[in-house]
Amino acid sequence: MRKVLVLNTTYEPLNVCSVRRALVLLFKGKAEVLEQSGMAFRSERATYELPHVIRLHSYVHVPRRSGASRISRRAVFARDRHHCQYCGSERHLTVDHVVPRSKGGSDTWDNLVTSCALCNRKKADRPPHQAGLRLARKPRPPQPASFVFLHVDQIHESWRPYLSYAS
Repeated sequence: MRKVLVLNTTYEPLNVCSVRRALVLLFKGKAEVLEQSGMAFRSERATYELPHVIRLHSYVHVPRRSGASRISRRAVFARDRHHCQYCGSERHLTVDHVVPRSKGGSDTWDNLVTSCALCNRKKADRPPHQAGLRLARKPRPPQPASFVFLHVDQIHESWRPYLSYAS
């Protein structure tokens, strides 16, 4: 089933939902279409173009946790956009502790990065600089739009302007 990006009234990404749920929001007058897919849904009496991006008419308050978002392997991969933070590879991904746990490193957003198995083995039980590795970017808690990468395998081109606007 296709996915639709749902934006708040402020154009902040809120959710990813099914096309069916998006159509229900549109029919009830709770949302408007910002990007069309070019595909159609046909009923007995009408044809409706399927959306790629919708925006809600009413503002939805989203409580933000103070940087203590739930850490999971999948969430770390999504934050790092499924790329090794040492070499940029997209294959054989693992989670690596920048400061190894044996050296006092913790399971926090600023100490966990996505690493390919090769770089993880090369780094072993050392800090990156001792292994001759360099981080592409400093690890940090995920941006609000990072959750989108958790729910879909591929980001549609029409979503990119709305995701970059939020980051």
